[in-house]
Amino acid sequence: QLLLVESGGGLVQPGGSLRLSCAASGASLGDFAIGWFRQAPGKEREGVSAITYNGGTINYATSVKGRFTISKDNAKNTAYPQMNSLKPEDTGIYYCAARERFITPILTANWYDYWGQGTQVTVSS
Repeated sequence: QLLLVESGGGLVQPGGSLRLSCAASGASLGDFAIGWFRQAPGKEREGVSAITYNGGTINYATSVKGRFTISKDNAKNTAYPQMNSLKPEDTGIYYCAARERFITPILTANWYDYWGQGTQVTVSS
């Protein structure tokens, strides 16, 4: 059973950067596609970025393209989004999710089987 734990959230000023982490246990992250999602208060959960299980294909939401970079370190069993040039509208709870042997980086939440508990990101001056 795959267990995911996010960390790295916090308060950052507009224009700043954060790197979140999604640490996996119970299975090898190399066998799983990873998606990152966020949910702002009063809004639906939205897909931010996703990477296939073999790291071959990456997808980004239009709103974060050019600012966020997703990666997986299979040796550390951890996935990351590097988030730069943060904006107030990036505020929300960020979740990582996983699906085994998935070769399409879909940004739709119900395609993923395993979820972390989330980490809060607040972008504010």
